[in-house]
Amino acid sequence: MHHRVAIASAGVLGATGVVMGSLGAHPLRPALEAAGHRAAWETAVSFQLVHAAALLGLAGWLRSSVNPGGRCEAWAVRLWIAGTALFSGSIYALSLGGPRWLGPLTPLGGAALIAGWVFAAAAAFAA
Repeated sequence: MHHRVAIASAGVLGATGVVMGSLGAHPLRPALEAAGHRAAWETAVSFQLVHAAALLGLAGWLRSSVNPGGRCEAWAVRLWIAGTALFSGSIYALSLGGPRWLGPLTPLGGAALIAGWVFAAAAAFAA
């Protein structure tokens, strides 16, 4: 996987994470508090921003690596992107009154995030 994919993904996740955090702290705050979902929203924002930073770090590693095309690194990137979309995205949607069928996507996203970390760790041993 090319490091630019990870950098671009980090940028998108980081920017949208800041936007979602700002929305939750300002215009959506009263509605989130009334529904009791403010803490969930903040968790989604935190996970999104942490994984944006992780992608940026992994991109730096990919850029400086003598073998940047490693499969473990590529899977870490893919799983962090998908996991963030599923985990944080489902929490955002549910917090805003989305359909209940989105609920099972949250733990699937969490599992993808964990798997991404396992692949990132495995990449260190494969290098």
